[in-house]
Amino acid sequence: MHVLILGAGYSGTAIAKALAPAAQSVAGTTRSPDKLTALQAAGIEPLLFDGGDISPGLAEAMGKTTHLIQSIAPGREGDPMFRSATPPLDDLMPRLRWVGYLSTVGVYGDHGGGWVSEETPIKPVSQRSKERVEAENAWLDYGARRGIPVAVLRLAGIYGPGRNAFRNLAEGTARRVVKANQVFNRIRVEDIGAAAAFLAGRGMGGIFNVTDDEPGPPQEVVAQAARLMGVEPPPEIPFESAEMSPMARSFYGENKRVSNARLRATGFDFAYPNYRVSLAQLWASGTWRG
Repeated sequence: MHVLILGAGYSGTAIAKALAPAAQSVAGTTRSPDKLTALQAAGIEPLLFDGGDISPGLAEAMGKTTHLIQSIAPGREGDPMFRSATPPLDDLMPRLRWVGYLSTVGVYGDHGGGWVSEETPIKPVSQRSKERVEAENAWLDYGARRGIPVAVLRLAGIYGPGRNAFRNLAEGTARRVVKANQVFNRIRVEDIGAAAAFLAGRGMGGIFNVTDDEPGPPQEVVAQAARLMGVEPPPEIPFESAEMSPMARSFYGENKRVSNARLRATGFDFAYPNYRVSLAQLWASGTWRG
């Protein structure tokens, strides 16, 4: 297995670490020269890629890649691997055997707090979610044409070591914004890595919701972290009067409960099935600091 992570950020690095034991090589891209050293320290061969031209080094890595993780957001111009200026993937990756595409549960749009599954018709609201749908379809179509399994991983809100409510409380940035009946799903970053490795190792394709078992109100996650830390939680702020960026506010415009039953039916088991188990582990281990 020769792995390439396009966009080896927070989730991509976790996937690289999960795939490493079964891989002969693991390479990953970043658009920032400042992050090359960190990728190397994580055991990833670092490569620069800004979504445009393919460098000779990246072309060499792509030439031997058997398992690809695509984590780069598509943008209005579409997925960088299918833009007109990019050489055809068939030529770039002749040995490709499996693709994992990281998408978002945002593609489902708003369902008024109801449950959704991979069978639920998608109705993306935000532009970024519409772009993800286009990219999902591009990869699924590509896999069908080449006879390569493509797994679309629709991710919930990502957190884990270094990115969590404990850090926010410690840094004084935690807020408890309350909107009636609002719930979100979450996913621990290590479970993203484990799910990708599970699907890759079995050559499984299709669409999978990668999310915890228990959607819940966001303010309760902050309150639980505060209880574990032994500190007072920040006061509740009504959503209507909360100062928020347009992007942050847009998340509250989508309310749904996302099922992970299809992924569980494959035999995959989550190490962190809900936020209480996950927060307890982060606090007890001290890994919440990152």
